[in-house]
Amino acid sequence: MENGMPSLAKVLIFVGLLLLVAGLLLWWLPKFPGFKGIPGDMVFKRENFTFYFPLGTSILLSLLLTLLIYLWRKFGG
Repeated sequence: MENGMPSLAKVLIFVGLLLLVAGLLLWWLPKFPGFKGIPGDMVFKRENFTFYFPLGTSILLSLLLTLLIYLWRKFGG
């Protein structure tokens, strides 16, 4: 009987790779001249205050994670 460690190791490796890709995207995307964020991201600016609410990014991230979890449950172990 398996103690669950190999499956936990696979999950940790997958999450680590996902974080690596996300970090690289966050590092490289602002360097492109036309990138200003995703439509739907809101920025409120006042004299001494700026509030950034990434609504479009949150929706996109939610859809991507939902798709990944669906595919993992359907085709994964």
